[in-house]
Parts: sequence; C-alpha cells; structure tokens
Amino acid sequence: MENQHNVSEFILLGLSYDNNIQIFCFVLFLFCYIALLVGNLVILVSIRCSPLFDQPMYYFLIHLSTMDICYTSTVTPKLIGDLLVERKTISYGNCMLQVFAVHFFGSIEIFILTAMAYDRYVAICKPLHYMLIINRTRCNLLVLAAWVGGAVHSFPQLSMIMQLPFCGPNEIDHYFCDILPVLKVACTDTYITGVLVIANSGLVALVTFIVLFFSYIVILFTLRNQSAEGRRKALSTLGSHITVVILFFGPSIFIYLRPPTTFSEDKIFALFYTIIAPMFNPLIYTLRNTEMKNAMRKVWYQTLFSKEAHN
Repeated sequence: MENQHNVSEFILLGLSYDNNIQIFCFVLFLFCYIALLVGNLVILVSIRCSPLFDQPMYYFLIHLSTMDICYTSTVTPKLIGDLLVERKTISYGNCMLQVFAVHFFGSIEIFILTAMAYDRYVAICKPLHYMLIINRTRCNLLVLAAWVGGAVHSFPQLSMIMQLPFCGPNEIDHYFCDILPVLKVACTDTYITGVLVIANSGLVALVTFIVLFFSYIVILFTLRNQSAEGRRKALSTLGSHITVVILFFGPSIFIYLRPPTTFSEDKIFALFYTIIAPMFNPLIYTLRNTEMKNAMRKVWYQTLFSKEAHN
C-alpha cells in the first residue's frame, strides 16, 4: 500500500476557524462527551446489577450503550483535543483506522437498533410467544449478526479507500476522517468509489430505516387492540426508540444517500450521529422508562447506603 501514497498525514480543517467558536465548541463537546460516558456507564452498571439484565430489551440496551461509547470515542476525543490546537493533523494510518472504526461501530449500532425494534415487535404483537421467540440464544445470535454485519459493511469501505493514491492535497474539510471528505483529496477520479460508498453506506441506512419504520407502523396498528395501560406502557418504550432512530438516521441518510459530493453543512449533520444522538440515548431510554428508573434507584441507592453503613 505504501507505494500508492506519499501523504503521511492529513490536515483536518475542523468545524470553524473562529477562535471563540472553537473554545465554545471545546466546552460544549467536552460536556457532551462526559455526559455520554457517564450516562451510558450508569445504564451499563444499572442493568448489569439488576434483574433487568435477564430481559431481552435491556440485554440489547447494554450492547447499544457499549456501542455508543466505542462509536463516539473514535471521533470525539480527537475533535475535543483538536479544538485547542492551531494545526489539526492526523496520520495516514490513524485516518484509515478512523474511517473503519466509524463505519464498523456505527453499523453495529444500526443493527442493534433493528434487533431492539424486532424485540418490541414480538413483545407487542406476539406477547404470548415472547419468551419462546426472544430467548437468550436468539438474543446472542442477533448481537453476533450485528457484529458480522458491521464487519461486512466496513471492511469493503476500508479496502476501497486504502487502494486510492494520496499524493498531494492533504487538507480534509471535516473534523474527522469520514469516507466522502477523504475521497475528495485522493489523486484520482473517485466517482465510481463514491457511488460504491453510497450503495454501501446509503443503502444500509435507508433499508434499515425502512424496516424500522414499517415495524413501528405494525406495532402502532397492533396497539389499538390493547388496554389503555398496556398501550401507554408500549407507547412510552416505542417513543424512546423512535426518537433515537430519527436522531441517528435522519442525518446519516442525508449525508450518505445522495450523489457522492460533500457540503460544508455535512459537518453539522455529522455532529448529530457522532455525538448528539449517542449522548441523548441514555436520557431517552432512562427518563421515559419506569423499569429502568426503578432499577437505577435500587442499584445506586443500595451502593450509596451500603457504603454509608460501612463507614
């Protein structure tokens, strides 16, 4: 690969040249990243230390929280650090790694969201067979399928981009190495590669979104026959799922499902699926969920009180 490029590093142009905006973004994204880490770790510990871990929905939620942390950590710490320096550089190897990691963890997250929608569909539409259909073996298989799907999606993207020659311009108009901005600095015509990227990333996002959308329609249709209490509880859970899906998929589809080109607004849209949606996930899933709130209360109260009693 080495002989195909003589660019050893790329310069990231970042979000803005304005110093004040950069300082504001530094404080904002540092807060977002800490909130994301704390929120997701609280979810992980709360579910792991409570009986909720045995329920499929929360088993998937543990994996979603883990993916949120992995996915955002591929982009956000570097972004936060870069906001404090004048020259934002990233080595060729780290840039390729970032392209791969963003797509790998991002697509696993998408597939886990799909597994969660399937879980809700079975819980609401086939409640009597729920424990039979969504057993732990099937949960493990769905999570494994999400990881395999992530690899099948991201390895071809990486191999396509690593075969491109990079020989001159090395300024990437973005705050991280995303595949379309990187294509722009390659020393060759990348139109076909761009189309393949759209076919891969864009279709993954679109097809998953359509599947989720139809599953929610079927669920809402089925809810008409349920009791008012059952309907309220199901709608509360479903509401949180739909919010997460819109926050994550809306910007992804806008960026990846169009002719291979880049706009300056892409950076703002990318913030939604790299930082904002993963940060809101813990809030959305906990604030709208009574079971989760009770589990958190129990786990954390017990921890605090047992410490006080010990002291």
